[in-house]
Amino acid sequence: MRVLITGISGFIGSHLAEYLSSNLNQSQLYGLIRPRSSLANLKKVSSQVRYYTADLMEFTSLLSPLDEIRPDLIFHLAGQTAPSFSWSLPARTVEVNLIGTINLLEAIKELRLNPRLVIAGAGEAYGLASADELPMKENSLFRPLNPFGVSKAAQDLLGFQYFKSHNLKIIRARLFSTIGPRQPEYYFISSLAKQIAEIEKKKKEPIIYAGNLENKRDYTDVRDLARALWLVAEKGEEGEAYNLGSGQAWFGSEILKILLGMTRAKIVIETEEKRLRPADPPILLADINRLVKLTGWKPQINLKQSLLDVLNYWREEI
Repeated sequence: MRVLITGISGFIGSHLAEYLSSNLNQSQLYGLIRPRSSLANLKKVSSQVRYYTADLMEFTSLLSPLDEIRPDLIFHLAGQTAPSFSWSLPARTVEVNLIGTINLLEAIKELRLNPRLVIAGAGEAYGLASADELPMKENSLFRPLNPFGVSKAAQDLLGFQYFKSHNLKIIRARLFSTIGPRQPEYYFISSLAKQIAEIEKKKKEPIIYAGNLENKRDYTDVRDLARALWLVAEKGEEGEAYNLGSGQAWFGSEILKILLGMTRAKIVIETEEKRLRPADPPILLADINRLVKLTGWKPQINLKQSLLDVLNYWREEI
């Protein structure tokens, strides 16, 4: 089987590549990367992946790689993946996540390819939910509260439309919050962990700057998520959507308390205005019954271990 990952050099893409290279013995692994992309995240699998350079924003650049690879399975992970950035770059966020996906789908059509395609959406697409709408099911309404969520809602609907209109074998995976080693520092947990590591090494003042700590999020370790993505690709029903999360939500303040319990440093917490967003869903919580019933998947790495691994990653990097 020929497996292609867009966004393979990123946080989730690189972990998925590691999982697939270790667990799919008879498969060939390919990755689409942008020009000048760093391959630092792919050190463990660099010899097992064949890379092709393409830009999802340029339709014609996709044709030659896709025609040469002719994949049996595509994981579409590339895009603008940070909700925080979407506030300052709303147009770019929508453009990258929507036009990039359209170009990929149109290239598949143009070349008459017939792969299974897993589109990585986001729990942020659900956005605002009342108490009686929790946990969020796959048939819950989309009420996104940031440009990133809007882009992911549109991408999800686009996937459904191409499944119906063009018979593309699309499966929509809606990823809730993902954590783990190598996550960029502009994400909430990674930012906290990096600041702690810097404080421990006396590289910054003993103050952690944080945003809203009263929102609740559903966190899944990226290594568990990689396994879930594969199981959805293998067993998922074409045209369907699947929530990928833990089924449990945590306050930001609870996350911070656990991380502070992992260090001996004496640290002060301060709210930083620039880390606050104009609007935020108070809670994002996945109903994962459809996923579990289909695959039997359950998280294997508990939250505390994930947090420790993130902290230790930054301790090594600082």
